[in-house]
Amino acid sequence: MASFPPPGSLTLCELNRDLITVDALSDGRADQTYGKHLGFVFSPVPFQPPPPPLENDVPEQEPTTTAAVTVPRKGPLALLQGLVNECLRRLVYPNDVHLLPEVNLQGVSWHLNRHIISFISGPNQVLVRDYEDPDGKDSIILTNESQRDVKVLEWRPNGGRMLAVGCKSGICIWSASYPGNTASARSGTISFVGSLSRGSGIRYLLVDFLRSQNGEHVSALTWSPDGRYPFKSSASYESSSFTVWDVAQGVGTPIRRGLGGISMLKWSPTGDYFFASKFDGTFYLWETNTWTSEQWSSTSSGFVKCATWDPDGRMVLLAFSKSSTLGSVHFASKPPSLDTHLLPVELPEILSLTGSQGIEKIEWDNSGERLAVSFKGGDDVYGGLIAIYDTRRTPLISTSLIGFIRGPGENPKPISFSFHGKFKQGPLLSVCWSSGFCCTYPLLFRSHMLT
Repeated sequence: MASFPPPGSLTLCELNRDLITVDALSDGRADQTYGKHLGFVFSPVPFQPPPPPLENDVPEQEPTTTAAVTVPRKGPLALLQGLVNECLRRLVYPNDVHLLPEVNLQGVSWHLNRHIISFISGPNQVLVRDYEDPDGKDSIILTNESQRDVKVLEWRPNGGRMLAVGCKSGICIWSASYPGNTASARSGTISFVGSLSRGSGIRYLLVDFLRSQNGEHVSALTWSPDGRYPFKSSASYESSSFTVWDVAQGVGTPIRRGLGGISMLKWSPTGDYFFASKFDGTFYLWETNTWTSEQWSSTSSGFVKCATWDPDGRMVLLAFSKSSTLGSVHFASKPPSLDTHLLPVELPEILSLTGSQGIEKIEWDNSGERLAVSFKGGDDVYGGLIAIYDTRRTPLISTSLIGFIRGPGENPKPISFSFHGKFKQGPLLSVCWSSGFCCTYPLLFRSHMLT
C-alpha cells in the first residue's frame, strides 16, 4: 500500500518503500532515521520564496493612484509602441512567453561529484550550499548585475566547481575560488566576486558572461556529459536556433534548421544523443556523431513539458502538457541509429487518487529506480504533494506507486526538484518548496542501503 503523509506532517526520507514522516523539521529526527545509514544529514536550506502569481499578472509599471483605482502611467506613444511590439512578438512567437512557466525549467542542480547543491533562490540570485564543508553551514549567494531574471542552472560535469546560470541576455559562468585553486576570468572579461561563505574561505567568481545573440533570454541550457568545453548548448524561446558554446573562447555557434521557440534541451548520459523540444508540440532527437536528427510531433498531447533520460541513454521519458500519460522513446539499436519507438507509460494513480488535472514535472533518478512526479491541482488532501514511483526498465518501463512526499510549511507546493546524479547510497531528491525551504530526501532501499 502506498505511503501517505497525514495532513500537518512532513516527509523526511524513504526506508525500503516506506516514506517516513515527522511533525517538524529536525536534524535530530533525520539522524535517527537515515543519518545512521549515511553518516550525515541534509539540513533544509531556507530561502525567500517567490510571491504567488496573480491572475492576469502584467509587468510592473510606475503607478498613478486615485481614490478608487490604480492604473499604469503610460503616454500615447509608449502605449502604441507597446502594442506594436506585442503584435510582432505574437506573430513570431505566438505562445512561447505564455507557455514558458509550464515547462520544467531546471531550478535545482546537484554537483555530480560532490554534495554541493545550487538552486534559484530569487529572480536575480542563485544559492549554493556545500554539505561537505564543516565550516560552511551558511549558504553562498551568487548575484551580479549581469545575472537578471534567472531561468535555469547546471553544474559543469568533470569541470571542478563551475556553474552555468541562464538568465536575461546570456549565461553567467561562476567558478569556485579558494586557497590553492584560484579561479580566473577569461581573457578580456572582468571577474565579479560572489558572496563569501563563513569560515571556509571559498568564494565564487563570475568568470565569464556568454552574451546571447540579440540579447535573447536563455531559458534552456545543458552541458555535454563529459563537460568538454566546446559542447555546452543553450537556447531561448525567443531564438530561431540553439547555440553550441566554446566556453574557453566565449564563442557560440548557432545551429539553425527551423528550431524556433525551443523550450528544452537534454543531453543523453552517454553523450550519443541530444533532445530538443519546441512549444508547437514537435521535438527532435539528434545523434551527435554527424548531428543528424529525427523529428517527432506530439500535437494531440500538447508540447513536451519535461524530459528525462534513463541512466544508459537508451530511452527518454516525456511528460506532455495535455496528457496524464507519459511517453517513453526507446532506441531500437545502438548509436548512431535514430530508429526509435514512442510508447505510453501509464500513471493511473495520478488521476484516480489525487483528482489532478495533469502532470506538472517529472524527474528520474540516475539508477533508473525512482521517479518523482508532481501534478496540477489535486484535491484538498493530495494538492501540493510529489508522487514517488518505483520503476523498472526490463524490457519496457513499468511503474509502481510507493507514496507521496509532503513539504514543510503552510500549503507547500513544489517549485522545482532534481535528483543527485551520482549519490552512491541511493536516489537523493531535492525539492524547492513554495514555503521557502529546499529539502533533500534520501530514498533508501535494500539494493543501496548500507548493512
